[in-house]
Amino acid sequence: MGLTNEQLERYSRHLILKEIGVSGQKKLLASKVLLIGAGGLGAPAAMYLAAAGIGKIGIVDDDVVDLSNLQRQIIHGTPDVGKPKVTSAKETLHDLNPEVEVEAIQEKATASNILSLIQNYDFIVDGTDNFPAKFLINDACVMAKKPFVHAGIIRFKGQIMTYVPGLGPCYRCVFRNPPPPEAVPTCRQAGVLGTMGGIIGSMEALETIKYLTGTGELLIGSLLTFDGLTMEWRKIKLPPARKDCAVCGEHPTLTTLVDYEEKACALR
Repeated sequence: MGLTNEQLERYSRHLILKEIGVSGQKKLLASKVLLIGAGGLGAPAAMYLAAAGIGKIGIVDDDVVDLSNLQRQIIHGTPDVGKPKVTSAKETLHDLNPEVEVEAIQEKATASNILSLIQNYDFIVDGTDNFPAKFLINDACVMAKKPFVHAGIIRFKGQIMTYVPGLGPCYRCVFRNPPPPEAVPTCRQAGVLGTMGGIIGSMEALETIKYLTGTGELLIGSLLTFDGLTMEWRKIKLPPARKDCAVCGEHPTLTTLVDYEEKACALR
């Protein structure tokens, strides 16, 4: 089935890229992406994915918009303060690209529901701000054999890596276990520059699009870090997937999902 005249115009800058073209755009239009978190990372990621023409975008978040969110969570506006984030996000995405189906899921992703949340999606975007959620997303995606992109931001720094089943280390291979709740400062304590969400969240959208279209080199087996104060990017080659990893190793010891004690805003 061909693209409509409106789609040909809307996605014209994609269509002239030999790496995307009509076939790649059709893949995006047929894809389903789930974002867990509609905050500093999830906001720009969701907007660029909607603009790119992802067929269906799911957004999971149980929070409401707070005035302090607006410094970095650009999917929300001042009139949205007090509104559920998923509702605000859905409205913004609809205005941006009405043909994208948006599923607003006003829930917190937990050990009891995350497998059902991710099961019907092709790719998962980690837009969360705490270690327990990041480990939960990793473990659920490994168990369900779902690819996902991880990212974290704090102060002027950010990081990102991508996991594809069977092709590289998972998040737990690299970081093992969540740190103690008081070991790492939160964004509320340490602060975060608003634009860091835009920079790293946009990179998450880029990794998503590359995976869905089969274009370019993904951050599989690599951790990409960015320091906004020095403007330095560093691509760190990660060790291979650990054979003794608790969740993706040869003999997994973690076979049941766990809800760890939460502390918000994390970069590791």
